[in-house]
Amino acid sequence: MIHSRRDLLYALTGGTSPRHLRDEWREILGKLEPNRADRRWFVERMVAREIGSIDRGVYVRRHIELPLEVDFWQPALMLVPKGIKRGERRPTVIAWASTSPDWQKPEEWWGKWLAEQGFVVLTSWAHIRNYRDGTSFRNGVSEKVYERFGRWAGLSRMVWDVRQHAHYLSSLPYVDTKRIGFIGSSLSAKTALYAAAFAPELAATVSIDPHVPLWDGGTNYEEPWYLDCKRKFDDIATPAKTVLSLLQKTQPAHDHHELLILSAPKPLLIVGGNDKNHSDGPSTLPLVELGRKRYAELGVAERLQFHLLDTGHTPVHPKIDPLWQAFFNQFLRGTGRNSRS
Repeated sequence: MIHSRRDLLYALTGGTSPRHLRDEWREILGKLEPNRADRRWFVERMVAREIGSIDRGVYVRRHIELPLEVDFWQPALMLVPKGIKRGERRPTVIAWASTSPDWQKPEEWWGKWLAEQGFVVLTSWAHIRNYRDGTSFRNGVSEKVYERFGRWAGLSRMVWDVRQHAHYLSSLPYVDTKRIGFIGSSLSAKTALYAAAFAPELAATVSIDPHVPLWDGGTNYEEPWYLDCKRKFDDIATPAKTVLSLLQKTQPAHDHHELLILSAPKPLLIVGGNDKNHSDGPSTLPLVELGRKRYAELGVAERLQFHLLDTGHTPVHPKIDPLWQAFFNQFLRGTGRNSRS
């Protein structure tokens, strides 16, 4: 279905309209956000519960909990730079841990540098690491989501929680709501790809080694806590009734270059570690080029950046760190070329 003149022009040049892609991904993911009935499980006004704080010299490290559901409080840290003047609003980054690095140790990865540079930082982790009743990706977290909300893919639920974090940040007087970014690695790098496409609150996104391709066999998007590709769902109108059947319904099959198309024109940095397992390598390049065509059509080709390194599957590295640092300086803080100031 063609919804706008821009979509029509895109279709005439051989692409599927972004609006149509969004509709198809909504079908694949079950939902992109809570429906009216679901809303009763979420608070309208996000107020943090204060646990404690530590003075780290140039910033204050606040330990908080956020009500991501009315009966579920998720732990988080806020790194708030000192010296913020009354009425001043700072660029802010939501930073999520991956499967192994601890969200409570942002000083070991991105948070310390960002806070020292004047960014506000909120660091936490995905619901599949810590959800209601002690569930996680190890013991049925997706089933716990389905019980309450119906089919809602794990990656899409993660995007909703990123949006809830942004909603909380927007309530703080020192956060610039137009300069909220996200950074993630591995597990949360996958979140980053989906958040770039489906979280309008984000101004810029960094994804460190997500493994963009769906189909080259080097990743695990099919797992229950991500897309749950093989389970049968009654609401899927295909003979197989699986998410996999929805992903393969089109020819060629859906792939993650479509998320890059849906992210445009927002700045998106992807870093590939070129490791043999769960890592971005040469197979990512064709998908990035497809996404870059969309960015180029909008006149902002430089906003989709991809760097293929030899750093392996790691969130921090002397070759990686200058890339995300320069990216956030350019597109959130506004100190680089083509900034969003």
